[in-house]
Order: sequence, then C-alpha cells, then structure tokens
Amino acid sequence: MRIGIDATCWANARGYGRFTRELVGAMVASAPEVEFVCLLDARAEAEFTLSASNVRPVVVPQSVSPTLAASADSSRSVPDMLRLGRAARREATDVFFFPSVYTYFPVAPGQRMVVTIHDAIAERFPTLTLPSARARLFWRAKVGLALRQADLVLTVSDYAARELTEVIGVAPGRLRVAGEAPAEAYRATPDPEATRALAERIGLPPSARWIVYVGGFNPHKHVDLLVQAHAAVARSLEDPPHLVLVGSRSSDVFHGAQAAIDAAIAAAGTSALVHWPGFIPDDELRHLHAGAAMLVLPSASEGYGLPAVEAAACGTPVVATTASPLPELLRGGGRFVPPGDVPALTEAMLALLRDEPARQQMGAAARQRANALTWEAGARAALAALREVAR
Repeated sequence: MRIGIDATCWANARGYGRFTRELVGAMVASAPEVEFVCLLDARAEAEFTLSASNVRPVVVPQSVSPTLAASADSSRSVPDMLRLGRAARREATDVFFFPSVYTYFPVAPGQRMVVTIHDAIAERFPTLTLPSARARLFWRAKVGLALRQADLVLTVSDYAARELTEVIGVAPGRLRVAGEAPAEAYRATPDPEATRALAERIGLPPSARWIVYVGGFNPHKHVDLLVQAHAAVARSLEDPPHLVLVGSRSSDVFHGAQAAIDAAIAAAGTSALVHWPGFIPDDELRHLHAGAAMLVLPSASEGYGLPAVEAAACGTPVVATTASPLPELLRGGGRFVPPGDVPALTEAMLALLRDEPARQQMGAAARQRANALTWEAGARAALAALREVAR
C-alpha cells in the first residue's frame, strides 16, 4: 500500500504543523509495510525529520511556501497548487492524505482522498478568523472543494466532528476521529532547577506565581478577555500572579488581535505583571508549565485544545473553554467556563489560586488524563480511515 501525504504543513509552527509531524511520524512507525510518499516544499523539507525506510520525500517547487501562502489573507498561486496536484498524480498512490485542509490543493479526479478538517471555527466565527471578505471567500471555496473531493473527512475530536456536522453540514457517516496527545517532552519528570532558571530568564520574580497561556493571539482566542480576568484576579489578591503569554507576535500568518490585547493590558494597568517570552520550544516550555499555577485557554472554540493537554501532562491544572472537548478529555483536571464570560473566568482562576489542595488534586487528575492519550491511537484511527478509502 502506498499513501501519499501533503507534508507541506510540516513547517507550520502552530497546531496544524504539530498534528502533521506527530501523527505522520506515528503512522510511519506503526505501519512499516506501508510506503509513505511525502510531498514537501523547500521550507518543509528543511524541517522534515522522517528518515525511515518506508518514507519517500518528494520536493515540489513552490514560489511561496504553502505554510506562508495559505495565510489568513490567502495568497496561494494556481501554478503552485497545480504543481502539487501533478506531483500527487505522478506518484500514483492508493490514497492521498491531507493532515490539514489548511494546505489542501486539488487532486486529480478519481484520486481516493482523506482530508483533515480540525474544527469549524472559521465557519462559525468568520470575522474573528479571516480578516477580509476575499479571505473568507477563498476559505469557503477551498473547504468546499476539499469536501467534494474527499472520500472521508478526518477530524481531531468528537466535539469537532459534531461541529463539522452542525456548522458545515458534513454527514456523520463521512467523519472519522483521530485524536491528539502530548508530545513526549511533556511527559518527562519535572526539573525544579530548570523551571527556576527559565522563570528567571523571562523576568518572573523568584517568589512569583504565574498563569500561562500558549497559542496564537487571534481574536477568537479571547486573550484580551484573559487579560481582563487576570487584572480582576490581581486586584483580588495581595500577591497577584503574573501572566505569561507564550507565542509569536510577529511571525504568525493568521489573523491577529495584538492591538486589542495591548489595549486591554494598558486599560488594566497590568503591564508589569504580563510577560511576552515569544515562542518557547517544547523541551523548555514543559518547565514553565510544571511551575505554573494553571494554564488558561479561554477561546471561543477549540477543535481539540492541545496546549491545555500538554500542560496537563506536566501536572498543571487548566482553566479552559467549555466550547471544546477539554471538559471531557481532562475531566477533573481543571475548571471549564463558557467562552466570553469574564466573571466566570475570573472566578475559576481565583478558585485555583486560593485552594492549593484542590489545585494539586486537579493537577494530578490532569496529568493522569493527559498521559492516557497517545499519538499511536490517533495513528491507528487515521490509518484505518485511509485503508477504508483505499479498498
């Protein structure tokens, strides 16, 4: 069996790239009898790490890397997509797999195909995720064509599957679920000295407690509301916690809300308590999680919510949106609040900060729940869907 894979998303620094790297790596390891033909552009090739005997990388020239061109204000060129489509046809694979619709390109008619759609956030909140009418039109066209060409649609959680049915109209019978999991780095034993050194490096005082957010600074992530809730928490406590906002502010190709976040910090007067360390790699981020009072993910919606699961694997309780699979995935491992409800978010954060025994108990439950999740399970589900289509 030969599986073609759109691996141009390999270099994406956000969830799409993480899913591609972890899932495809687990698929390759679990199916040595399968040949995986991975289509890459130059940017993805530079970061491609799979060297197994059953992997054949194929580099397809692109004028702009798909991970950059398929941005919030899409600028992908037709010739680039045609080159990828022709390469996929030449390889004559039994089935072609897109780990994300984000970098989807049209395949030849009759090509058996599975596409992953991670969530329905762009459809449910179009103005929060896509900055212009043109971008929204291109996104609808891309997703619509991908759905017409796909034999099955993969997604990352039962919650996301329900959203795809309700919002986009994907028939439940066409959906399959391949869940995510923490990377191995987050399962490692905490190192208090490494946590102390990282905290000092990003400007946290020696005795500080801190709250972590990890992800993009996009409107639907509600980071501005997190800033408001954090300010209310800080006013309520004699020893106010610091807020660490982890993620890139300058290199993100998605629709950003940095101005609104900056305005919220300025209005709250909490700039001395808010830290912007930028991107932090996994083997360092796990130390920040291990020392954090909690991770907060207050998004309007999450198809999965992997940053919360990664923090949970470090024994860190979470405060997260109910519009996600997290209340089920991390049951007992935190508190879950309706999106957009700043008072509820504030109360949940205060509850964890004021009740250390409960916080520790939730952290232990979060670790147990997160460590039960594996990329191998996701790989089995994805391979089952691909084999189903290839028959």
